[in-house]
Amino acid sequence: MLIKKILQFTAISFAAVSILVACSDGEGATTSNGEAVKKVKVAYDQSGKPMTYIDENGNPTGYDVEVMKLVDEILEDYEFEFVGTSNDDLLIGVEQGKYQVGVKNAFWTEERTAKFIFPQEFLGLSSAGLVVKKENAHIKNLSDFASAGFTLAPIAANNAQYTVIAEYNEANPDNQVKLQAGEEFSVDVVQWVNEGRVDGGVQIEGSFNGQVLTEGGPYHHLKDEVVYNEFAVIKTWPLFNKKEQEFADAYDKAIQQLKETDALNKLSEQFYGKDLFKVLDSVKR
Repeated sequence: MLIKKILQFTAISFAAVSILVACSDGEGATTSNGEAVKKVKVAYDQSGKPMTYIDENGNPTGYDVEVMKLVDEILEDYEFEFVGTSNDDLLIGVEQGKYQVGVKNAFWTEERTAKFIFPQEFLGLSSAGLVVKKENAHIKNLSDFASAGFTLAPIAANNAQYTVIAEYNEANPDNQVKLQAGEEFSVDVVQWVNEGRVDGGVQIEGSFNGQVLTEGGPYHHLKDEVVYNEFAVIKTWPLFNKKEQEFADAYDKAIQQLKETDALNKLSEQFYGKDLFKVLDSVKR
C-alpha cells in the first residue's frame, strides 16, 4: 500500500512539472483566440547595410528588418525568428522552405515569380544609381552612360540590377548600356571604378553611403574621387516561400496598416537619410 501511494504521488508530481514546463515553453504559445502561434524564420542578408545587417551589439537591424519587426508586432498569429545569412543562402533557403520569408532589398523580376511569392504590398523603396569618377559626374543616368560608350561593372544575371539594365536596353535599342553578366552576384563597384577597371557601376545608394560617405567606411578616403548619381527609385519586396500564401496575405494586411501611419517614412529617414516615399508617385518599377 505504501509503495502504491508513493507511485501515485510521483506520477502527480511529474504531471504537475510537465504542465509548468509546457506553460513556459514558447512552443505552446497561443493567440488571444486560443490558437497556436506559428513560428516562422525570416532570413536576412547580414551584410546588406543599411537594408539588412547586424549591429554592433549583434542584433539584426536595417530598414527591411525593422519593417518586418513591426509586421511581427501586428501579426499575433505569428512569431518571427530572424536568421542572418548570406545572399545566396537566403535565396536558396526561401525557395526550398528552409526559411518562410527573406528580406534583402529585393527588386521584382519576372524570373523570381517562378520561385517565390511576391505579396501585393511592397516593403520599401531603394535608390539605385551609377557610381563614376568625379570627372564623369555629368553622367546622370543610363542614357548618358550609354551615349558616352562607358563600360559597366559586371552584374550577375540573377541579380535584379541586371534586369533593370536589361529592361533599359530593351526600351532603348539604339542607345544601349554595355551589359556584361558577371560570375559573382555583385562586385566591389567602388573599387573597380577607382582602379579604372570600368567607367562605372550600379550600386544602391545606402550601400554607397555606407562605404564612401560614412566616416569609417572602407572607401571613405575616396569621398572626393567618386560620386553617386541616382537614376531610379525602385520598390523592394520580401520574398515568400511558394507554400506560404497565407503568411504573405497576413503580411499584406499588416503592411497596409503600417502604410496608414508614418512608421515606414521614419524608418526610411533613419536608415537612408531621406524619406524615399516622397517620390513614390514617380516610381515606375
